[in-house]
Amino acid sequence: MAESKCVRLSGDLAKKLLDSVDSVLFDCDGVIWRGDQAVPGAPRVIELLKEAGKKVFFVTNNSSKTKKMYVDKMSTLGFDTKEDEVFGTAYCSAMYLKTVCQMQGKKVYLIGSDAMKQELEAVGIQQTGVGPDHVFGKQGDWANVPLDPDVKAVLVGFDPHFSYMKLNRALQYLTRTDCLFVGTNKDTRLPLEGGTAVPGTGCLLLAVETAAQREAATVGKPNRFMFDCVASQYGLDATRCLMVGDRLDTDILLGANCGLKTLLTLTGVNTVADAQVNRQSDCAERRRMVPDYYVDSIADLLPALQGRRYLDHRTPFCA
Repeated sequence: MAESKCVRLSGDLAKKLLDSVDSVLFDCDGVIWRGDQAVPGAPRVIELLKEAGKKVFFVTNNSSKTKKMYVDKMSTLGFDTKEDEVFGTAYCSAMYLKTVCQMQGKKVYLIGSDAMKQELEAVGIQQTGVGPDHVFGKQGDWANVPLDPDVKAVLVGFDPHFSYMKLNRALQYLTRTDCLFVGTNKDTRLPLEGGTAVPGTGCLLLAVETAAQREAATVGKPNRFMFDCVASQYGLDATRCLMVGDRLDTDILLGANCGLKTLLTLTGVNTVADAQVNRQSDCAERRRMVPDYYVDSIADLLPALQGRRYLDHRTPFCA
């Protein structure tokens, strides 16, 4: 809609943008909530979008929760959400293995959470591996660790029980040329409140890739499969979709990869200054990590949704 990139969304421009889309995809942490608190105004934004006839979806790289677990959390935070609106990587990786890899009725070695186990089993895929993997024998025995002959793929997600033995077992499975290799996402850090962070799934996946000397197919943002997973079920037109997120390298890049309009909210990881650095980069992919628009918070959409105009007519920061 705008010739410039990274334009502050306000006034009539916000209304025009919302009028131009039928569906809005939201990242979760840092966008509609932070930790265990809803972003102020976020539940009302979701409510008004639905009242306006927009389809609303939630797409997250977090693989530690099932659809139901997300709905339960969102309900406690004041969001009225249904399971079929939620697309996390636990669910999307199960759908990838089922639809793309034709793994229904087969078994995977899972480095991941109980939530991933539940989503796999819900689509008819068996798993082994959830929970701690205790040390097997002595070092000389590790290359001969017992393997399940029915395992046809290795799936790596977030796993607090990740260990050397799990890494070794994944390597032994992946020496089989017919064993598929899939990861939920490549996020290397999980930001926490207060500016701290912990290692993300990408660290675990990179360890397995390094050991196996193979690259995994990844399902989560910015890989377009996550959008395709939503679009194929609901017949979405990418040109009439808006992706709202707080991370340039996942949310905004997903939008760029799929031809969606993109909106950065400043309640999470990245800043407008980060987008400006990307815009001036010599790297083509970095330049794709520049949003079409930005807001301080998604609550800034409330005036447009409520039929009122913004009073803020500031010049776009990096237009």
